Amino acid sequence: MRSYANTLTVQKWGNSLAVRIPAPIARSAHIHLGTLVQLSVLDGNLLVKPVGEREPTLDEMLAAFDIKKHGGEVMAMKPVGREKL
Repeated sequence: MRSYANTLTVQKWGNSLAVRIPAPIARSAHIHLGTLVQLSVLDGNLLVKPVGEREPTLDEMLAAFDIKKHGGEVMAMKPVGREKL
């Protein structure tokens, strides 16, 4: 396992503080855009731990929809009620 260490500057982001995670460190920790992380403090040290993936948005799910893979229409019946309009 490879070890990385960087000295970074804490910056202001709105009313919060932020640190950019350099790409080699993010890759090593398996953190990428959308990864959920848990922040905690242990003996005065800030720990950032990946805990999983976030739920995709509807737009992301629709963009990933493949009609060939998923077979087209979800409901293969005739329109009913207000669907007829």
